[in-house]
Amino acid sequence: MNEAGIRSAVIEVLRTIAPEVEADELVAGQSLRDQVDLDSMDWLHVIVGLHERFGVDIPETDYARLTSLDDIVAYLAARVKA
Repeated sequence: MNEAGIRSAVIEVLRTIAPEVEADELVAGQSLRDQVDLDSMDWLHVIVGLHERFGVDIPETDYARLTSLDDIVAYLAARVKA
């Protein structure tokens, strides 16, 4: 899966938690939690959703690395099987 496909799928996962998310309004390098106003439980649901969608184990120690859309896409791109 290419980065554009990953980005699109990440946004789909975000929309399951926050249906009001508009892809064209997200600033790729800024904190998603701040942009979408997600609390810690919502963010955990996003992480679980990413795990389920991509089949990638995301250890808790990596959560801090996944702050922006760009961070998440790069993280998943390095781990998703083609």
